[in-house]
Amino acid sequence: MRVAIVTRQCDVPDVVQSRAREQMEKLSRFDPRLSAVELVFQMERHMHKVEAIASAHGEQTVVAHADAVDFRLAVDEVTEKLAKILRRRRKQATDHQATPLSQALPQREEPEDEEF
Repeated sequence: MRVAIVTRQCDVPDVVQSRAREQMEKLSRFDPRLSAVELVFQMERHMHKVEAIASAHGEQTVVAHADAVDFRLAVDEVTEKLAKILRRRRKQATDHQATPLSQALPQREEPEDEEF
């Protein structure tokens, strides 16, 4: 999975960037088709903002935002949000699968041979 980091009007320490990469790579356990995640770090006044854009093959793009007083906290929060969204999406996909015919059809009882 490709993780791209974009910084806008701020400097992000290497420690935070490496931690963000590790956390984003762990998200592939929720959706194995996850192909790329783009993290946008931005600072507005005293708030540190992180936006995560995750894309998967054949799926809609997932976007999560987080604001915090520190980039590290914002990365943790956006990771939790993405994990929750991906977990919910995966659960919905598995819930909508058809039940097997052996379970869907009622079992017929075979008539017993009665002796006359």
